[in-house]
Amino acid sequence: MNNQEYNAYLKKKTPDSPILKDCTFAFLVGGGICCIGQAISDLLKMWLHQEEVKLWLPICMVFLGALFTALGVYDKLGKFAGAGSIIPITGFSNSVTSAAMEFKQDERDIIGLSRKAP
Repeated sequence: MNNQEYNAYLKKKTPDSPILKDCTFAFLVGGGICCIGQAISDLLKMWLHQEEVKLWLPICMVFLGALFTALGVYDKLGKFAGAGSIIPITGFSNSVTSAAMEFKQDERDIIGLSRKAP
């Protein structure tokens, strides 16, 4: 296979990617997640001191990321937004939670607990 044949094959197999649309969705979703984080921060500032807000905000965002991953919402958001959903701290939460959920599906036993013989 020469270079021209390979390039024709590659062009046929590779789908066209609307870069502007993908970048816009990533920007809007990533910005939306950050706006939600800012709103939570502003709400926490009503009841807590600034130092406590710095502690509780990441906890809330990681919890929300894990919750939406468990509910199956974050995967749909990731397909829609691409990189815009993995940049904020919720993307970290999604990656850890989805790996834990996948491991739990594959394993029947929990490490450290013994199963009684049948």
